[in-house]
Amino acid sequence: MGRMAEPTQNVKSAQRTLEVLELVARFPDGLTFVDLVEKLPYPKSSLHGLLQTIVAMHWLTFDPRERTYLIGVRPWEVGQAFSRHRDLTVHARRALREASRQLDETVQLGVLDDFDVIYIDKVEGTRMLRLVSHVGSRLPAYVTGIGKALLSGLPAEVVSAHYAGRELTRYTPKTITSGDEVITVIDQVRELGYATDDGEHTSGVSCVAAPVRTGDGVVAAISCPVPSARIDSGEVEVPHLIETIKASAAAVAHALEAPGEINRDER
Repeated sequence: MGRMAEPTQNVKSAQRTLEVLELVARFPDGLTFVDLVEKLPYPKSSLHGLLQTIVAMHWLTFDPRERTYLIGVRPWEVGQAFSRHRDLTVHARRALREASRQLDETVQLGVLDDFDVIYIDKVEGTRMLRLVSHVGSRLPAYVTGIGKALLSGLPAEVVSAHYAGRELTRYTPKTITSGDEVITVIDQVRELGYATDDGEHTSGVSCVAAPVRTGDGVVAAISCPVPSARIDSGEVEVPHLIETIKASAAAVAHALEAPGEINRDER
């Protein structure tokens, strides 16, 4: 077996950052610089620079009176984001399964991050030919049905400020590359209550999506991507697909607003 490659400097820095955070987290009263030097095998100069960066990014905080480093606010914020996404997937799971069962297609759940969609859960259909997607993947929102559904939850002026006058990346011959056209499409999605994608990111794949709208606004979206050939042949009826996905999004919204109704097996 060949010798493993030496870690790059960036990898070393990332590893050291995590080790510092994990160490400080074990001491509720914090650790001084001397404590950290004693407990970590890093040069003082490297450790000092690393701590300054971590504090500047709010992963650690420094108490000048006690001269101690303590866990900052950023880990809490990240933990809250994880908790929100986990709660969302738990509450959405039943609706995703039911929609996938009715359609025998893959059904996906996504959230908006800046102007990208992140896929956080999916339930696959049983057909031999189905879309292969990955939880955790990220795509520009304008190029997907689920992303358009999510963008419809933003104020019109926010969407306009981001896309107006922009030339966007083309993924397929059907990609909408005009930012102004994207704005028009999102206005239509708001009116219709659902979004579509006709091979705009992946040729031969069509999609219907609907926003999950609660009292807090659009918190997620559900989509069902299908091979375009199944729509063209009439095997998949678009009106049924739209109504099923809209009903699934409404069911998720209801579950989020009435969490006590979740079954044990959905947790």
